[in-house]
Amino acid sequence: MTAQLLLAEWTKLRTVRGWVIGLIVAGLLIAGVALLNHSECGGIQPNGSTSLGGPGCAVLTGPGGEAVSDGFYFVHQPLGPAGRLTVRVTGLTGPGLQPWSKAGIIIKASTVPGSAYAAMMVTGGHGVRMQWDYTQDTPGLPGPGPRWLRLARSGAVLTGYDSADGTHWRKVGTATLAGLPSTVQAGLFAASPDSATLISSSGTGSSSRGSQTQATATFEHVAVTGARPGGAWASTEVGDPSGMPGVGYRSSGGAVTVTGTGDIAPAPSGGANGGYSVAQTLIGTFAGLIAVIVVATMFITAEYRRGLIRVTLAASPRRSRVLAAKAVVIGLAAFAVTLPGAWAASVIEPRLMRTRGVSVDPVLPLTDLRLIAGTAALVGLAAVLAVALGVILRHSAAAVATVIAVIVLPYFFAVPLMLLPAGAADWLLRVTPAAGFAIQQPYPAYPQVAASYTPGNGYYPLAPWAGFAVLGAWTALALGLAGYLLRRRDA
Repeated sequence: MTAQLLLAEWTKLRTVRGWVIGLIVAGLLIAGVALLNHSECGGIQPNGSTSLGGPGCAVLTGPGGEAVSDGFYFVHQPLGPAGRLTVRVTGLTGPGLQPWSKAGIIIKASTVPGSAYAAMMVTGGHGVRMQWDYTQDTPGLPGPGPRWLRLARSGAVLTGYDSADGTHWRKVGTATLAGLPSTVQAGLFAASPDSATLISSSGTGSSSRGSQTQATATFEHVAVTGARPGGAWASTEVGDPSGMPGVGYRSSGGAVTVTGTGDIAPAPSGGANGGYSVAQTLIGTFAGLIAVIVVATMFITAEYRRGLIRVTLAASPRRSRVLAAKAVVIGLAAFAVTLPGAWAASVIEPRLMRTRGVSVDPVLPLTDLRLIAGTAALVGLAAVLAVALGVILRHSAAAVATVIAVIVLPYFFAVPLMLLPAGAADWLLRVTPAAGFAIQQPYPAYPQVAASYTPGNGYYPLAPWAGFAVLGAWTALALGLAGYLLRRRDA
């Protein structure tokens, strides 16, 4: 493939006004569908009143900028720059206890929701864990049973330990909390996330209903070193997560019983404490993709229809180079025109939504870059696939229909419409070229949070780059077959 051949194919593309307009329209569609979103914070209730609360109106963020949940019952006292807490947790019970219900000891920058913390805990179904700053989780001793927990502070470094007998201690993990103040709040806590029951997962999408749960833990042998002089025990319902009766603590015979609800964890997109997902702003990708597919298919099939392919192949007898040049030109052109649209959708639209009081779940800068560049790369790779299928089928309508059938339709039915059962959607988004849409997943699926990690909520069965690789593999396979047929068949 030479620069002259690339220039020739580029000249063909840019001199056909309809193709240029089609590519520009693709970029506008990606941005335009998002910018047509006029969501505002609040809504009209059945009784006619206006609600200013609820999902989308406020997003609580943690130290790393992620959306988080931070609601629990906290019995605490001030702790200085060096010190430690040691307790024995004899059990964890409660109505509707969840596998990720939790209770233990915690050192927290303050009682303000979203502030930095590290905690050692027992859970309802996952043994002992050390968790910190909402997204970090590491396992300790497995299984149920009384457990000894210890959390030591040395400046910004917090180290967690566990023990089955209070004599033989094992280090679980170490966390460094940036910006931790000299005096922090340390003590006992209990939390239990809402339970959720899936009502339906096909036909009209999925829905769920939840109910609040409680966790009650009994603490013995509570020992604190490094406490601030004069510091007394206090209690706080951080984040006011429930208002449920029975939440609180009591002390009797040297034991302290704490009952709480809520959760201390990242808030998955679509969760009760989260706002709108950035993935929702990229919903226009499928519309722009269709426009690009049509242009890319016509880029090759028009030559077959008009008989110009003979002239092209006569000028460049090495047919594989012709195919490669067309793939490079259409792929780069599609990437270039859709990149601004993806940027507008994922950057400008969230800012506009925030001016209307709507919160959008935050993403990290590198994730934002992946969403923008990955969306443009997704469209560019689909354009190359369309060219390859155009060579294979030699018919515009058949090639367009095939590309739409293998990329757009699986995505459309599995993600925005959620018309497929969860198993079918999962399978399609693993093995078909539609797996490439995983590049648009903005948030990780946290194993320590039970949530609906479905395509309808912005989660894909494959990791972002793994899904993109599936699309790349299908494109490479189609290009290989197209190159073989182009060499073997008459023009």
